[in-house]
Amino acid sequence: MTDKHAPEGDLVIRTVAMPNDTNFNGDIFRGWLLSEMDLGGAIAARKVSKSRVTTIAIDKMVFKRPVHVGDTLCCYAKLLRVGRTSMAFAISVWILPDGFGEREQVTEAIFTYVAIDEAERPIPVKR
Repeated sequence: MTDKHAPEGDLVIRTVAMPNDTNFNGDIFRGWLLSEMDLGGAIAARKVSKSRVTTIAIDKMVFKRPVHVGDTLCCYAKLLRVGRTSMAFAISVWILPDGFGEREQVTEAIFTYVAIDEAERPIPVKR
């Protein structure tokens, strides 16, 4: 993963960072960012697998800068590979500071999801 000037992949979530999402320093809690990334990746994985999915791994998490209240958060998912039951996505988060500033990348990671059936057993992605 490299520092880019434009996001890659599909926009899967767009939201605004709110005061309830802050940590004790007043910055947006990175756990909230991680949660948004996981939700966005799951949306993309469900679209590919046409089934329920579960997160099994998060790799290479990198936080490049803090996020502040009022920033517009844009989460992008790019499919990297499909295995028999799993899918890996590069998930990146970009912000528009105060909702209208110049776009900046704030974090990225690789998320791996597994397609599952109603009993939560792995199933092939391509059925």
